Amino acid sequence: MNSSSVKEDFVLVGFSDQPNLEKILFVVVLVSYLLTLVGNTVIILISSTDSKLRTPMYFFLTHLSLVDICFTTSIVPQLLWNLRGPAKTITALGCAVQLYVSLALGSTECVLLAVMAFDRYAAVCKPLHYAAVMNLRLCQALAGVAWLSGVGNTLTQSTVTLWLPRCGHRWLHHFFCEVPSMIKLACVDIHANEVQLFIASLVLLLLPLALILMSYGHIVKAIIRIKTVQAWRKALGTCGSHLMVVSLFYGTITAVYIKPNSSYAHTYGKFISLFYTVVTPALNPLIYTLRNKDVKVALGRLFHRLSGLE
Repeated sequence: MNSSSVKEDFVLVGFSDQPNLEKILFVVVLVSYLLTLVGNTVIILISSTDSKLRTPMYFFLTHLSLVDICFTTSIVPQLLWNLRGPAKTITALGCAVQLYVSLALGSTECVLLAVMAFDRYAAVCKPLHYAAVMNLRLCQALAGVAWLSGVGNTLTQSTVTLWLPRCGHRWLHHFFCEVPSMIKLACVDIHANEVQLFIASLVLLLLPLALILMSYGHIVKAIIRIKTVQAWRKALGTCGSHLMVVSLFYGTITAVYIKPNSSYAHTYGKFISLFYTVVTPALNPLIYTLRNKDVKVALGRLFHRLSGLE
């Protein structure tokens, strides 16, 4: 990091131009964060302790829940602090940590959702070979690839972004330190950085999205061939939750990273980012719980065991 960035704090402008909205957002963000912590912790607990949920689907869901908890925790506490009080600053070190951690976890989630789509493809299209294909070693390897992709991306993108000279510019028109908004503070030509960001977005956003769409293309073909209504409903049930989560996450994050300089991203960028950093992680546990019979049954068993301990 250059010397000027080490000495100066950053000002997160966020939603400070709308003080009445800040009060509403504080409540919404706080409630969403609590739902994220409780909901995802419950999913991790039941997936780890319930023997009937020790399948590849719930192995990856556990990783997704862990990513969501850490992702929101890297952003929300600072956001709540800034929404509540007049101070809108974040230290240079705090900004750097937030940038590295949030980008690593966001990138990990992109790849992890593609891995989960492949798991659903194997479950629906290769049911007889599912256990052999999605063995524990492969599941661990795929999860490892997702985490390493996130770490590799943030080590490259965040480091290059923080080394950009800013000539004293420290007013960040965002509510957290994120690459698209950070590079706009630079006082040099950032065309190369924008190209790098676009290429990284292609690899970690559009490539996983393409793999997801391919997986679901094969799943749709398999569902059409299913003759019984019960099997058809089961196939839809096992994919519906994941497809909904993918739509919520990719539908918002691509608007910010694929075309960061578009008028749409400039006008609504903060609200779009708020959705995929705060709202989506809170909705994920609800989606998987409300739409999944196995999770509901496992929750019942967990509450039964807990009540028996009293």
